Amino acid sequence: MAQSDIQPSGLKTPLPPPKHTTSLANWLKENLFTNWRQTLFTLALLSFASWLLYQVGHWVFITADWSVIPPNFKLLLSGQYPVDQLWRLWTGILLFAFLLGLSAGSWKGVMKHVAFFLSLIFLVCLVLPFVAFETRLWLSGAILIMGAGFGLGHYFKIKKPTLLLWIGFITIAGFLLHGFGLLPSVGTNLWGGFLLTLLLASVAIICSFPLGLLLALGRRSKLPAIKYFCIFYIELIRGVPLITILFVAQIMLPLLLGGSVSIDHIVRAMIGLTLFNAAYLAENIRGGLQSIPRGQFEAAHALGLGTPVTTCFVILPQALKAVIPSMVGQFIAIFKDTSLVAIVGLIDLLGMARNIAANPEFIGYQMELFLFVALVFFIFCSILSYASRRIEHSLGVGDR
Repeated sequence: MAQSDIQPSGLKTPLPPPKHTTSLANWLKENLFTNWRQTLFTLALLSFASWLLYQVGHWVFITADWSVIPPNFKLLLSGQYPVDQLWRLWTGILLFAFLLGLSAGSWKGVMKHVAFFLSLIFLVCLVLPFVAFETRLWLSGAILIMGAGFGLGHYFKIKKPTLLLWIGFITIAGFLLHGFGLLPSVGTNLWGGFLLTLLLASVAIICSFPLGLLLALGRRSKLPAIKYFCIFYIELIRGVPLITILFVAQIMLPLLLGGSVSIDHIVRAMIGLTLFNAAYLAENIRGGLQSIPRGQFEAAHALGLGTPVTTCFVILPQALKAVIPSMVGQFIAIFKDTSLVAIVGLIDLLGMARNIAANPEFIGYQMELFLFVALVFFIFCSILSYASRRIEHSLGVGDR
């Protein structure tokens, strides 16, 4: 029976619910000053927050000496990477900016917001007083080329070529970083600072996702060999701390391989982070798979769909959609955990800040250096968190 049929005569469509509007004064009264106890608590909390904000602001803008950052800005961002080869890093950044702009123009949504935030970061770095003129030119070029990519993606439907370009970008970025004999070789011992942090986190996130997906599916397999192998792997990795896995990758792996096979120490750290992150990601995805009702499987099989097709096109999209917050939380965690590689001799952003603080010329600047490192981590973790919220909003996850 149509809904209009059960409505009284003359009323064909149901009326929308009344809009609830309130003023700022009413909102404050209802939420912060409801009674005398809440009023006292609100005033006490506001007093403490004001005092804390004043103390932090006074230290940041008056007491702190930020002169340690300008002469070490390059070390913090790219480590010992040769200055005359920095154009390779900037070329990679330009390609990334172009592809991000192209994706923002093609898909809009989350990609558009991420591109906006990244261009905002470039713009802030552009106006910093201690940034070199050449760096300003590269940053300006990155903003312009991102805008050009956005326009190209907006007016031309090139989604599939854009995906292929992203895959090709990974190869080009690796070639630009290392050279592989065609460009002057830059050993991985010279990679450091935020460049190393970003590389470790990106590889761990990208490579651990398919591995975690296979482990989650394998743990639910009906084949005992696959099922118990996945359970053993997941529980073993989750049962030891990350630093243990990094030590095994750096020290034990070369001993097990002998002298015939040599793996670069940064690649070993990437493998350790990937294996560690995949175990936790597998459990997140398994939680999403368990949230799918049995009726979904039965309905798909009733339509004649096989198990692989049902898993790929019916179950997995719903399961991954359900666990977006926990997956992004794991990505943020592994991004921050990259600072542990300093213990095994790799000099990431935090390790570079420690080395600078140990320099006799900059003794006493630890707080400024560590606060700068915290700001960099906060910005990129906030971008990941914001992207997660936008994806949830676009998929309607948070509205259920």
